[in-house]
Amino acid sequence: MGERRAWADKKAEIMSRPGAGAAYEAARIRFELGEAVRLRREQLGLTQAELAERTGLKQPAVARFEAGGTMPTIPMLERLAEALEMRLSVRFQPLREAS
Repeated sequence: MGERRAWADKKAEIMSRPGAGAAYEAARIRFELGEAVRLRREQLGLTQAELAERTGLKQPAVARFEAGGTMPTIPMLERLAEALEMRLSVRFQPLREAS
């Protein structure tokens, strides 16, 4: 059986692989977008099915999005924002300021 390693060591090994940083960043963005949609949907008291109806999507598509399983297009984000009674704002941020 292999030697157990600390998560920090394993993460450092994985992140040192080519393309790992970009993949991690893409996953982080998907997760944060999905979380923001879920939180706003819950604030409005909507179910996933109701949000799906407002956006013209199917409920499983909303569930996948909220779980961070899909990278949305700008038109999809615009539909979600309108359905959630929000305005979509996209901005670029210098890397040194991003957190």
